[in-house]
Amino acid sequence: MAIEKVLASEYGRMELIGEEDVRRIGRLLNEVTADRIQADPQANHSDIAFAMERYIERRLTTPVPRWHVDRSRNDLQSCAQLLFGRSQVLRAAASLAAFGRSAHRLAARHLHTPMPGYTHLQSAQIITPGFYLAAVSGQALHSLERFFNTYRGIDLCPLGAGAMAGQEIPWDRERMAHLLGFRAAHPHALASVASRDWVVEITAELSILATSLGRFCTDLMNWGSAEYGMIELPDELSGISSAMPQKKNYPILERIRGKTAHLTSLHLDVLLGQRNTPYSNSVEVSKEAGSHLLESFDTLCSTLNLFTTVLDNLRFREPRMLAVCEREYLGGFSLANLLTLEEGVPWRKAQVIAGQYITAAVGRELLPRQADPGLLSDVALKSGFTLSRPEHLLTEAFDVRRGLLRKNSPGSAHPDAVRALLDTQSVRFEALEEEWSACGERTDAALAETDRLLGIDGGVPESAPADAPGVTR
Repeated sequence: MAIEKVLASEYGRMELIGEEDVRRIGRLLNEVTADRIQADPQANHSDIAFAMERYIERRLTTPVPRWHVDRSRNDLQSCAQLLFGRSQVLRAAASLAAFGRSAHRLAARHLHTPMPGYTHLQSAQIITPGFYLAAVSGQALHSLERFFNTYRGIDLCPLGAGAMAGQEIPWDRERMAHLLGFRAAHPHALASVASRDWVVEITAELSILATSLGRFCTDLMNWGSAEYGMIELPDELSGISSAMPQKKNYPILERIRGKTAHLTSLHLDVLLGQRNTPYSNSVEVSKEAGSHLLESFDTLCSTLNLFTTVLDNLRFREPRMLAVCEREYLGGFSLANLLTLEEGVPWRKAQVIAGQYITAAVGRELLPRQADPGLLSDVALKSGFTLSRPEHLLTEAFDVRRGLLRKNSPGSAHPDAVRALLDTQSVRFEALEEEWSACGERTDAALAETDRLLGIDGGVPESAPADAPGVTR
């Protein structure tokens, strides 16, 4: 309907249709609603463009012969699909921003909460939930920026391209593009109707994001297991096993990770649908290859909404996480550093000494806090080094909370570094949300301008008059 309004306005600009006829067509177009036009093989070939045309024609008191002159449905279809795609990108961006904001809020609450970080599925170093979740919110920001660049790249209007080679009367394609909220007209007529690269690009972005979401979800699934026991969700987001009542399951996490797989397969469907097709307008590319685009957006938004709900209700079991940190020798790296920096042991030798001490301590079933300075001195002496303060080295290296504070590089797990990162992310969130909002506002303003040019107040009646011809109740 928006496209038809712009075309009617353009006919008026070219003086092919009189001003009064343009306004009549505009007002009738403004009456069109989903329940007023019906797919009918006999009356309109079950085609929405023809159905709208017939709807208007029946209501015009006198014919308007030049209406629809020099027109093709190819560029109209391409333009309508792209308008739809842009609106869906805006919807996806809103869901992604909400997810990122949720991760950001949760991160800010856990800057000083120790938890084990894992590499190769083994506990490795001391981090915090805030540190981890800052990576999640950072990924959301990164994807929002990529989405925005994709949106900018596809924001080119196909209208006025005709069937494939352009049109014969002097349509102002830039004017039509701006009246539909596009930043510019597409510069090539054939590409306007032949290319659906924008569908490939969008679903590629959804697939890339889905991969990261699946990895984050996998960590939560592990942390929520009985073996890890580090997170908990409320009962309303949990499930039970009727035969095993001792279990508290989190099927919502399984649902989230399962949905991310669909986004990759739907992207592959788009790729295969376009592969080896001629570079021209075709049903195969314009219809079949993009037939699951809405499903892709629906799946992404559903996944993000579920994940946001999880983060909004997630509770970290802090005593459990601290206990894991205290039972593991997560300060081994710190011990090696201290041996070099305070005792002058060459770095590679320091690594060996730290490893030999931990191996011997584990063999004696000592916990990290049960420091054995004599054992460390003996291990170092065997490598030719006499230590001056072995007890200090062990106390400093294996103190869990000191382990966080020993990190000093930007972007580290140190609470101050994470806080600084979150502050930067907050500024980026605000800037991106403003840019996305401007995209939607630009489109709304453009459509309102089109209505103003047609003398329409923007109001759409809720139902047609009872005696209106062609209306199915």
